[in-house]
Amino acid sequence: MLVSCFKANAQTVNPNYDSKLAESLGADDYGMKMYVLAILKTGSNKIDDKEKLNELFKGHMDNINRLAKDGKLIVAGPLKKNDKNYRGIFILNAKTIEEANELLLTDPAIKEKLFEVEVFEWYGSAALPEYLKIHDKIEKTKH
Repeated sequence: MLVSCFKANAQTVNPNYDSKLAESLGADDYGMKMYVLAILKTGSNKIDDKEKLNELFKGHMDNINRLAKDGKLIVAGPLKKNDKNYRGIFILNAKTIEEANELLLTDPAIKEKLFEVEVFEWYGSAALPEYLKIHDKIEKTKH
């Protein structure tokens, strides 16, 4: 007779679990939640006017700061030059693609087609927004 023993892969409750914090961050049982990942790429509008370009980039940075302050933009940053013309990423604290698209259209550089955007639903740690509190303490020069 062959007897097989299988160890059950029982899931255990995390002793460090903070239900109030998890709820405040919108975490599921795994400490995760849905976000929208936006990839910004070079847009179809080629602007030669330096003043207009500077104005759009200033508006772009102002919008990034406003969305971050409002808790809607969790991650933003440029990408190094690449063959896909990808310029940067955003991770938006948005429940739907539609909500994310509305937020993206508040960016003058996107609205003016300096950037085009591809959006994807992304499942990540619900604690991600908490890093912004630390970042503010290590950012020597504000944008």
